[in-house]
Amino acid sequence: MRLWRKSPDLTLLSALWLLLAIGIVLVLPQMLAAWSITSILQFATLLSLVALGQSLVVMSGGGGIDLSVGGNVSLSAVIGMLALNQGINPLWLPPICLITGTLAGAINGWLIAQLRLWPLIVTLGSFYLFSGLALALTGGAAVAGVPAQLTQWGRGAQFFIPLPFLTCVIPAFLIAWLILSKSAWGKWIYACGFNEHATRLVGIPVDRLRFLAYCLSGLLAGCAGFVSLSWLGSARPEIGVNLELESLTAALLGGVAIFGGRGSVIGVLAAALMLVTLKTCMLQLGLNSVWQLGVVGILLIIVLMAQRLFIYRR
Repeated sequence: MRLWRKSPDLTLLSALWLLLAIGIVLVLPQMLAAWSITSILQFATLLSLVALGQSLVVMSGGGGIDLSVGGNVSLSAVIGMLALNQGINPLWLPPICLITGTLAGAINGWLIAQLRLWPLIVTLGSFYLFSGLALALTGGAAVAGVPAQLTQWGRGAQFFIPLPFLTCVIPAFLIAWLILSKSAWGKWIYACGFNEHATRLVGIPVDRLRFLAYCLSGLLAGCAGFVSLSWLGSARPEIGVNLELESLTAALLGGVAIFGGRGSVIGVLAAALMLVTLKTCMLQLGLNSVWQLGVVGILLIIVLMAQRLFIYRR
């Protein structure tokens, strides 16, 4: 009861993990095998990176949300692959994906922080823009040609942990945790979401912080785009489909308040892993992918209801 009063989201997440663990042990014990855990972590890499960026945007308040993350992932992968096919050195592929994602995030941040446009409308529009560009540049088809050395990294594993998860996800969440918990910038992000008016009065650069949050969200989406290239061996313009819904669900289920000012990146990582594990279980049971998306939507609604009840009780 005390945990519920403090954070209904983490209470719900803990309950879901408990039920999921019991279900796996009783119905799908084969998912406890090392190969199954590796597969789950591989699929969770993209969602975890995007969910981290989404969390930073939501934490900063102001109705922040980034619905463009899926389109950003697709566009970053496509731009990187097209540049590679033009003959650039493969070593430039990671920077190109990261820069593309960051620039896309900067567009969102400038429109929202400087022009004061609604985040929901801006990022929805940029989602269609980025997704449309990815489709237009590829004609809707996958673009192959990723060098073997990159796919070896993207599909490799160390102690059953995929290398992209080990070298991208874990460091990203560790750095985010250190920034949010140990630095002034992290405390300012929480303050912006908790009480924007008071934060402005004490001289904290709210607009600059929110611009930075969208840039970081774009950077992480670009990183996810690069990981998708090295994992799949090709740029797929639809690779980011549904990531906006899943990343928002992971952020809120992980303890990030919808209005900002509260959240834990560790909870976000646990929520992302739980969502991927749940979808994998449904796949093993032969359930249609439509039902998988429906479950994510239901979880999002339940989390929002839990947060509303939490605010009401306070």
